[in-house]
Amino acid sequence: MKDALGSVQSVLVLGGGSDIARATVKALVADRARTVTLAARRPERLDDLALELKEAGATDVRLLTFDADDLDSHPAFVADAFAARDIDLVLLAFGVLGDADRTRVDRRATLDLLHTNVMGSVSVLMPVVERLKAQGHGTIVVLSSVAGERVRKSNFPYGASKAAVDGFCSGLADFLQGSGVHVMVVRPGFVDTKMTAGMDRKPMSTTPEKVADVIVAGLRKGSDTVWAPPPIRWVFAALRHLPRALFRRLDL
Repeated sequence: MKDALGSVQSVLVLGGGSDIARATVKALVADRARTVTLAARRPERLDDLALELKEAGATDVRLLTFDADDLDSHPAFVADAFAARDIDLVLLAFGVLGDADRTRVDRRATLDLLHTNVMGSVSVLMPVVERLKAQGHGTIVVLSSVAGERVRKSNFPYGASKAAVDGFCSGLADFLQGSGVHVMVVRPGFVDTKMTAGMDRKPMSTTPEKVADVIVAGLRKGSDTVWAPPPIRWVFAALRHLPRALFRRLDL
């Protein structure tokens, strides 16, 4: 349960190795979260983060193996993650960007990207939702992207995967109204992370720490959707309604 000041006390992070996940869980512990479960394909790589969280005030940090691509393992994984305690917040932070030059033309590469980002997300969210409903409370935070707001030609397989996850979670949020379970969709723009290392920075680029600040602020407000940075919302609102003939001519 949240504490008397409205801060979450227990967190499960799916994709604990991502830079945004790291920054967000640090911000949550700074905001009085005390028990943390970090799940990743190679959890041994999160030992440094676990130590840092304990030094920052977390009383219990657990590491679990989680493979987004191994769909059949997800129900048992979720049962294990929830076995020891109630969980106030589940952060879905895994995903792959893919090589745009390859995924635009390579069937196998595109299917692999969609499998991880879309099927992996849906597969693990379904049992998570059932657990949170059984608890009667909880929040799911999903890292989407502005790429899903209107899919652009430069990396349309990745954009399509984010549009699918974003749409699924937006509908899920409406479906769960009144259940005690809240879903917040996060739409960052270009974020300086190891995933985007080597890529040209875009206008309104941001950092994992600033995305984390937006997430924590959104949780306090009970927001359904947040953008990082917040003003990028208006840029993509304009792009969303741009006539297609003009949209195609943009170098996006």
